[in-house]
Amino acid sequence: MTIWFGEVDIDELNTQGEDCLNENIGLEIVEVTDSALVGRIPVDERTTQPAGVLHGGASVVLAETLASWGATLVIDASRYHAVGQEINANHVRPASPGTWVYGTATPASIGRRSQVWDIRISNEEGKLVCVSRCTMAILEIPSQYSRKDQR
Repeated sequence: MTIWFGEVDIDELNTQGEDCLNENIGLEIVEVTDSALVGRIPVDERTTQPAGVLHGGASVVLAETLASWGATLVIDASRYHAVGQEINANHVRPASPGTWVYGTATPASIGRRSQVWDIRISNEEGKLVCVSRCTMAILEIPSQYSRKDQR
């Protein structure tokens, strides 16, 4: 049984990520399962720190993006909006240029007014790079601002 509120279109998610930070760092959603969302970013000049390895902030961008999409996809987006409230990250291993890192977001708690998402970021060999947890607030959209067709 799926956790998603409706059908999830990966191409649409990636299209909505154009012309913003997602596209600027090469972030893309690559898989949706019944209970998880998977995305990736390249480790390249857009996402590395001066020392030449994946920047921790890039990991956090990947984590919060996955949590935000996950939170949005489990609610009725015509009535509610998900916004990040808190995020933390533990960076456990560097990732080298010329590779990709993959983040998998799964819900720890899906509540009516808040959600907590766990995000595990791994390198191409499946070794853990970063563990993150993101809390999302679920806000009701006032009826005059309804986004029925904007998902």
